[in-house]
Amino acid sequence: MQVDFNNGFSIITGETGAGKSILLGGLSLILGKRADLSSLKDASEKCIIEAVFDVSNYNLKALFEAEDFDYDAITIIRREILPSGKSRAFVNDSPVNLASLQILGERLIDIHSQHQTMQLTSNDFQFQVIDALANNEDTLQEYKLELKAYKKLQKQLDELLVFKAEAIKEHDYNSFLLNELVEAKLIEGELETLEEEYETLNNIEGVKENLAEAHQLLEDEQIGVISSLTSLKNVFQKLAGYSSKYNGLFERANSSLIEIDDLFGEVNDYQEGLEADPNRLEVVDAKLKMLHSLMQKHVSTTISELIIIRDQLEAKVSVTENLDDTIQQKEKEIASQKAALNKIAKSIHEKRVAIIPQLKSQLEAILSSLGMPNAQFKIEASISNEYYVNGKDILDFLFSANKGGNFNELKKAASGGELSRIMLAIKSVLAKYIQLPTMMFDEIDTGVSGEISNKMGDIMLEMSKCMQVFSITHLPQIAAKGHSHFKVYKEDVGNQTQTNLIKLNHDERIVEIAQMLGGKEMSSSAIAHAKELLN
Repeated sequence: MQVDFNNGFSIITGETGAGKSILLGGLSLILGKRADLSSLKDASEKCIIEAVFDVSNYNLKALFEAEDFDYDAITIIRREILPSGKSRAFVNDSPVNLASLQILGERLIDIHSQHQTMQLTSNDFQFQVIDALANNEDTLQEYKLELKAYKKLQKQLDELLVFKAEAIKEHDYNSFLLNELVEAKLIEGELETLEEEYETLNNIEGVKENLAEAHQLLEDEQIGVISSLTSLKNVFQKLAGYSSKYNGLFERANSSLIEIDDLFGEVNDYQEGLEADPNRLEVVDAKLKMLHSLMQKHVSTTISELIIIRDQLEAKVSVTENLDDTIQQKEKEIASQKAALNKIAKSIHEKRVAIIPQLKSQLEAILSSLGMPNAQFKIEASISNEYYVNGKDILDFLFSANKGGNFNELKKAASGGELSRIMLAIKSVLAKYIQLPTMMFDEIDTGVSGEISNKMGDIMLEMSKCMQVFSITHLPQIAAKGHSHFKVYKEDVGNQTQTNLIKLNHDERIVEIAQMLGGKEMSSSAIAHAKELLN
């Protein structure tokens, strides 16, 4: 089945059991309801439900972005239910999860029946109604941003207080560890230098012997490298006198002699500067033992790691010592943030208080026309010391259906039928202030007749000036008010019964409404009455 619905007020009628629930079932799947194979006519075939929405007036770009949907002013939502029982959902051909689809669905269609009025008793919904009329949207957004900043500051303060309590316990120990590392006067690369110096001082005699041997090998008159290399240089010099081709040998021997002389000078310097120093050896040994002890204690392998640990301990000790100043500064920031938050909350409160009489008056007037002449509301918003997600107000939304009756919460004071009419009244008021999603009223007129049903139809018709409205109804008075009229009916095709939906033309509407008035055997008076209702 493929159907196009018009703007404005659409009526859906059909006999009980004709299958109006199929339309609602299909829409529920589009809105993110979990799929159930038992609802499918043929569970062996893939089932596809697709709906096209014009979302250009709904300001949904931010929501599409937040949910990672591809935005299109003409948005297509598709559900596929596979024979395996699995289902898939798509928004503009991109796969989405059901939770995200439900968030979008709530902004597109509101299916309202006599059994779905509990939303009305929710404090959050009551606030939404008042705030819509009070034009509080921008102020509430500002409040939420400030509340987020306040909670962040409060969390930081709480963490500081917890940290302070822990830090006090650890402060003495951290200070002791820090002092050890500070007194060690850590220098990057010092460990390697000290270990080298220790090896030299600890083996001073062996070093002296080796240097003396090197000195002798270089300078000995008989076998010394310098003496031999000097003689070699002189030989090459003589050869160079015979031919220039020996110049290279002479220059290399001369260069080697210069290098060996330099080496001999360094050996002399080392010998002269080398002295046994037991005191220095003791100091180096003590420093090395201390460093190795610190490295073992702090489970580190280098001086660099010890320096990092020292700096971290220094930061901890410093923070602990300056914590009271930090806490005091954070408390000042919170006090300032609370002042800003209170100012915005007061503005929200004042706008709510100012609009409540108007809301009360409008609701009572509408309900009076819907057969509840004694309906009264007692709506009060009082400011508290708590910061809620939508301000500081506590809301009492009380109702009395009868003259002289006690005021009570809606869920206790109103019957199902009364709640349904109250919801219709509230939605009709809201439609003038905010862009509501498509509204589908599912037989909310049950148990209503005569002038009241006529008035309900007028209210829904008025709402349809601002939005798309559907009414599934059994009442001819309401059916006659629609801009378009669809009929759900069953027919037998071969061995199967099929449910169909057709759009009625003017003459077909007369017949349908006449049958709603007088049954299958239409009288001339029923047809005349139907024409009168349609006109």
